Formats: sequence, C-alpha cells, structure tokens
Amino acid sequence: MNEIVDILANIGFSVRTGPMIESDRNNFTALNIPENHPSRDLQDTFYLDNNHVLRTHTSPIQIRTMESEKPPIRVLAPGSVFRSDSDTSHSPNFHQIEGLYIDEKVSMADLKGTISYFVQEFFGKGIKTRFRPSYFPFTEPSAEMDCSCPICKGKGCRMCKHTGWIEIGGSG
Repeated sequence: MNEIVDILANIGFSVRTGPMIESDRNNFTALNIPENHPSRDLQDTFYLDNNHVLRTHTSPIQIRTMESEKPPIRVLAPGSVFRSDSDTSHSPNFHQIEGLYIDEKVSMADLKGTISYFVQEFFGKGIKTRFRPSYFPFTEPSAEMDCSCPICKGKGCRMCKHTGWIEIGGSG
C-alpha cells in the first residue's frame, strides 16, 4: 500500500483516513446506496448495531473528505475493509485503496491517464492498460481496468489464465 501511495503522491494525491467502524449514513446512505440494496444484506455487511457497521469499503473516507474540504480534491483513501463473505475465495477482511479527484474539467480521460501512469510505475514500462465498460451501482460511467500480464508480458500464462490480461480494479 505504501508503494501505491508513493506512486500516486508523485502526481498530487494525498492520503485521507477514517474509522473502521462507520455509520450507516457514511457507509451507505451518503453514497446513494438505497436501503434495499444487496450490499446492505447481512451476508455482505458486518452490522454492529442498527446504525453502525464495519466499513465495507473506504468510500466513507471520500464522504468525510467532501464534507470537510473544498475542491480541488485529489486524495487516496487506503485502509482495511470488511465483508461478511463466507466462501473460501474471499477474505472477510482485506485492503482497498480508492482515489477521489474532484475539480473542474476532470473527465474519464484523466482517470485513464492516472491509471496508465500508475500501472507503468508499479509494474514497469511496457505494461499496457485497457478499460472495459462495466456497471457499478456507485459510479457512472463505470469501467473495469485491466493491465497486460506483468509475468508473461501479455503472451498468456497461468497467472493471467492464458488471456494476457489481469483485472486490477473497477473505476468510474
């Protein structure tokens, strides 16, 4: 996480943090997640009481930042998050890093440029990025982000399931 933060600090991002126990308002309501949304279900969220949860993402940090700072804003929100997943392919506690960039004339081109810069710095020169249209209920427009496999350089191997690409995240 420190390496990721350092790379993005080079282009003006700074870190904001927040509590791991979060209000329902900051974790869901302020993010326009309706009360009947599946992410609020007990199988996805650790509820501590009717109004508090273990944060399910670092987006509440974005809410706190937007309520306390005026644009332009260019921040990273790294930290532990919790999901009540019970299958063997998911951990109930993992780390996430979100970026928030608010300013006049910011577009998807800025997002693509930021991700491409990060991939080149993190995985090395020559690693390509691609964006695929996708749907996330929390961003519009949304995209899945992939990078060419840093192991086989896009030729296909077990790591990338012989596709030459590895999904690195969602964005919007």
